[in-house]
Amino acid sequence: MKEFNITLIETNNPTILKFEANHFLTKGGSYEFKNIDEAKNSPLAQQLFYLPFIKTVYISGNFIALERYDIVEWSSVKDEVAQQLVEYLNAGEPILLEEENPKKVAITMYAEVTPNPAVMKFVANKKIVPSLFEFKNLDEAQGSELAKRLFHLPYVKEVFMDENYVSVTKYDASNWDEITIEIRELIRNFIADGNEVVDTSLAIKATAEKDSITQDNASLDSTSKEIISILEEHVKPAVASDGGNILFQSYEEESKTVNVILQGACSGCPSSTYTLKNGIETMLKNMLGDKVEEVIALNG
Repeated sequence: MKEFNITLIETNNPTILKFEANHFLTKGGSYEFKNIDEAKNSPLAQQLFYLPFIKTVYISGNFIALERYDIVEWSSVKDEVAQQLVEYLNAGEPILLEEENPKKVAITMYAEVTPNPAVMKFVANKKIVPSLFEFKNLDEAQGSELAKRLFHLPYVKEVFMDENYVSVTKYDASNWDEITIEIRELIRNFIADGNEVVDTSLAIKATAEKDSITQDNASLDSTSKEIISILEEHVKPAVASDGGNILFQSYEEESKTVNVILQGACSGCPSSTYTLKNGIETMLKNMLGDKVEEVIALNG
């Protein structure tokens, strides 16, 4: 019988702690549970949710990552949790009730054109990723098996994911009429087979980075905060519908310049300059008066 040991590993997010085992805990899948009802197929996760400070349970490969509520600090409870996990695992209790032949996931997928002729948006009828992810090449896609498979297609240049869609950027030599069906079926079949679009470890990293950005934004000047609020409320929903995203980078008070980064279909889009100048720049000028003179995309 395997003897389990647990090693504690801190993450970039102070609320999330990894408990790494010396043996694999799953058969290859990654799992995320937000509450005890979602954890009906994981007796271990259900046990962990009896701890009042546990917010989220991630199980993947050889580790369990736990997100806590702010009512406690990890320093006061981590050893107790680690000991509980060791005792549970060494007692031979079930971790996950994984099916040997998992059922197909019911999913539909359709292709949608974007303002960028090099980008096609593939939309699912359900949420497929917990946050946005951008992959510029195969090396960056190591945390996403789906992105890696897409990059193995010779005509795929970049991959962007958010909520319920995947935006694919092609090389100019290819024609959408010839490749759209193949890409759509690859994505649909991948998800229908029950595969995780992004690894749990990558999802945890994205959550940590998002929290870090939120913390950094809290220390910005009042004008920068106003700009971020306007982008979040009025701009991001519109660009997301086009398969892209816009990120606030900085505000230069002396020149009254707003610097942003474009992602997904917005990056390299022929109409992005028009959108920036006649859409976003005009909106910020109207809402913030003489505080804004210009909006510049650092990558476009």
